[in-house]
Amino acid sequence: MNIFCSGIGGIGVSAYAALQNAKGHTVSGSDTVDSEILDDLRSQGIHIYLSQDGSKIPKDCDLFVYSEAIPKDSYERKYATENKIKQKSYAQALGDLSKDYKVIAVAGTHGKSSTVAMAAKVLLDSGLDPTILAGTKLKDLDNRNWRWGKSDIFILEACEYRNSFHNFSPDIVLLTNADGDHFDFFGNKENYQKSFNQFLKLLPSNGIVISHLSDGVSKSLTENLDIDCIDADKFPFPELSTPGIHMQQNAQLVLALGKHLNIDESITNDSLKGYSGCWRRLEKKGTYNFKVTVYDDYGHHPIEIMATLLALKDSYPSSRLICVFEPHTHDRTIALYDDFISAFSQADEVILADIYDVRTECDRQEVDMKNFADDVSRESSVSCLYGGSLKEIEKFLKNNYLKKGDVLVCMGAGTITELADIMVGNE
Repeated sequence: MNIFCSGIGGIGVSAYAALQNAKGHTVSGSDTVDSEILDDLRSQGIHIYLSQDGSKIPKDCDLFVYSEAIPKDSYERKYATENKIKQKSYAQALGDLSKDYKVIAVAGTHGKSSTVAMAAKVLLDSGLDPTILAGTKLKDLDNRNWRWGKSDIFILEACEYRNSFHNFSPDIVLLTNADGDHFDFFGNKENYQKSFNQFLKLLPSNGIVISHLSDGVSKSLTENLDIDCIDADKFPFPELSTPGIHMQQNAQLVLALGKHLNIDESITNDSLKGYSGCWRRLEKKGTYNFKVTVYDDYGHHPIEIMATLLALKDSYPSSRLICVFEPHTHDRTIALYDDFISAFSQADEVILADIYDVRTECDRQEVDMKNFADDVSRESSVSCLYGGSLKEIEKFLKNNYLKKGDVLVCMGAGTITELADIMVGNE
C-alpha cells in the first residue's frame, strides 16, 4: 500500500508512519517545519517534503492520512478529495491498524504518556513483545515513540481530542482521570466526560477498565459499565526513579495491568523501579552554567502544573524553584482560568511566556497576560511576572537572574521545550 501522511511530523502521525513503513508499506509525507522526528523518519527510508501544496502526493497513493491539525480546506486534503484518494484522519487510520490486536489503550486528561511509557517498559521487560505507539519519545525505544512487536498486544495512547479515541477497539483501558480539557471542542466538562463514557462503552463484554476509584469522576465513569473494573488504588506505590506522587499513581495502574496479564510481580516492580521518565515529562535536561538544574515538562493543565511543581519542591526543598510557563491556547487558559491562577503555589518564582496559540481559529477571546500574572501572584501567593517572548525570557534569565542552586522548570505543551534546550546548551 502507498500511504501519504499530511502533518507527518506530529508525535502521533510520525509513529503511525513509522509502523506502516516497518510493516513493508511505502510511506511518504509532508510537514511545514523540520525536526528531529522528521530526521528519524528519513533515516528509516521515509520521504519527507517540507511543502504542503498538494504536489507531493503520489499519483498512485492508496491512502491519505492527515493530522487533526490539517484543515479540511488545505491544499493536500483538497487534492486528495479531487483525485478520489481514500482519506482517513490519524485516529481513524490508527484504529484500522490496531483493530486486529489485543489493544491496551491509555486514556485520560493527564498522565497518558508517562503511563504508556511505564506499561510499555513492563511489557518489554516481561518478554510480551508488544507493538507500541506513544505520545512521547521513550528511552526504552531508543528515543522513539513507536515499536513494532511480534505478539498480538498493541499498547497505545488514546487521545480524546475531537473524540479521536472513539475510533479505537480497546480490550483493556487504563483510565488515568477525566478532569476536563479541550473546551474549544467539548465546550464543558459534561460533554468531555460523556465522550469518555462513550469510549469506555467500546470495550467488549470481557474487557477491563483499570482506574483510580478514589477519584470521583473516574468512579462515576466506570460504575455503570457491564464489565470488570480494577481499582488501582488497592495497589501500593511502587519505587520509581522519577519523582512525584502523580507518577506513582500512574505506576499503580501499571501494577494492576501487570497482575491482570499474569506478569510476575517481581518483574513488574523491578521494571518500574528502573523507569526514569520520558521525553518532556519531568525530564531533567542538565544544568545551566554548572549551577542551575533545568527541567523540561509538558504540563499545560492546572492539575499537571500542581503535580509537577509539588514533585520538584519535594525533591529540592531547599532550592529556589523557578517556573517558566507557556500557556497553551487562549481558549484553554480562559476556560480553566480560576484553576490556573491558583496552580503555582509550590513555585518560588513564576515567569509567564506569551501564549502558544496553535489553534487561533478556535480561540474566542484573548488573555490579558499582565492581568494573568497579577492574578497568579495573588491567588498562588507567589512572585509572578509576564516575561513576553521566549527570547526575551531567555535574556532575562541569563542576565544575573538565576543563582547557584536554583531549579528551573520550563513548562508547557508548545515551543518552550526549546528554551530548556537553550539553557543547557543543546540548541
